[in-house]
Amino acid sequence: MIYIHWIVLVAYYVVAIIAMITVLMEHRQPAKTIAWVLILSFMPLVGIILFFFFGQRIRKDRYIWQKSLDQLTKRSMIEFVEQKNLELPEQHKELIQLFVNQNWALPFKNNETDIYTSGYEFFPALLHEISKAKDHIHITSYIIEDDPLGRLIRDALIEKAHQGIEIRFLYDDVGSWKMKENFFELMREEGIEVHPFMPVRFPAFTSKVNYRNHRKIIVIDGKIGFVGGMNLALRYVKGEKGEKWRDTHVKITGAAVYGLQRAFLVDWFYADRTLITNRKYYPDTAIKANNNLIQIVTSSPTNVWAELEQGYIKVLLSAKRYVYMETPYFLPTEPILFALRTAALSGVDVRLMVPFKMDSKLVQLASQSYLNQIIASGVKVLCYKNGFNHSKLLVSDDNVATIGSANIDFRSFENNFEANAFFYDKTMAERVKNIFFTDESQCIPLQNIKEINHNSFIYRLWESIVRLLSPLL
Repeated sequence: MIYIHWIVLVAYYVVAIIAMITVLMEHRQPAKTIAWVLILSFMPLVGIILFFFFGQRIRKDRYIWQKSLDQLTKRSMIEFVEQKNLELPEQHKELIQLFVNQNWALPFKNNETDIYTSGYEFFPALLHEISKAKDHIHITSYIIEDDPLGRLIRDALIEKAHQGIEIRFLYDDVGSWKMKENFFELMREEGIEVHPFMPVRFPAFTSKVNYRNHRKIIVIDGKIGFVGGMNLALRYVKGEKGEKWRDTHVKITGAAVYGLQRAFLVDWFYADRTLITNRKYYPDTAIKANNNLIQIVTSSPTNVWAELEQGYIKVLLSAKRYVYMETPYFLPTEPILFALRTAALSGVDVRLMVPFKMDSKLVQLASQSYLNQIIASGVKVLCYKNGFNHSKLLVSDDNVATIGSANIDFRSFENNFEANAFFYDKTMAERVKNIFFTDESQCIPLQNIKEINHNSFIYRLWESIVRLLSPLL
């Protein structure tokens, strides 16, 4: 019996050492590497299980996206070249070029935008546009729930399918894990193409569960697109657990919808293995010529570059007067932390808004030490108290803004598939700034909240331990 014990022990350490070497050889961020080494060293068996579920990378799948990306970029490139009198704003040429060089995220002018700051505004607008669809509807959602709102949207899509409209629906298999298959089977039976994104079936479960499609993209007829933070669930309207829900979504009408269309079709290719490049999915825009320049920027763990992370860093380090941000979760990577501190210490008015109560106590605890750190460098941290603020936005210097699905955390910047719209327009930037100011009126500075600012040794020790795990949360 003692021999079995030693065999199991040796086998465990062999596997653990192999896992550690794998982590080291992948040249991850030091904080993330150290976190995995500590877990594998001091959490027997549990560490190995966590590594197989959450520690493996999927960059080997890059060629799948690259194949579809190359083909779909050719189509959007044609539309890009056809733009007349395209002038890039001088102060943002470098940022725009950064996104172009990363994965051919092209800027498009001739757009109109509507911003929604609640589900009460967004979902009626969405249902209205669905009802007007003439050719196709494409939807990617991290979450859809079998609740009154989810069923309302499903029934609206079924009605359009009966009218002969092409409908493709992509949902994340982990984000929508509560959903029963019969919900989607009904959609399929009524003529809607439905696929889960990266389904987590054994044995592939362990290599995929950590990499999720967090995008919220809707494209209707190739002319109207939606992107932002809201999923298809009733809580985005009525809130949850007695808490109001605050979120931000944007409707884009015009040429920038080509970018949203491309993002959807790249993901669809991965899920369905069908490459769709037909010209009809990129129709001519009827929007009156204007300089409302928009760039749809996506990021994914399969890409070489951390697109959105690098974009946020560029904005922070280029800002002259201010940068205002909202995020529901704050677990910054080291480069983001460096950029925040650098901007604030340079005299830039940097304000970060987070919920007073996050929906995960562990994440909130891990965030606390980061928040205290940036406060020390001059960043103003604001806690939103009028419900749960799930909004993801940034605005800087009255000339650039972004709204999308990305949080300011490790998961969004490194593990998730995300999509943000970047706006290079003074009017749009001022609209986003005013939204921030409205939210700010519902906030209290973090340093003024006594129940958060604990000073006990035990609390600070626990906070520090949880911070070590923050790259894995």
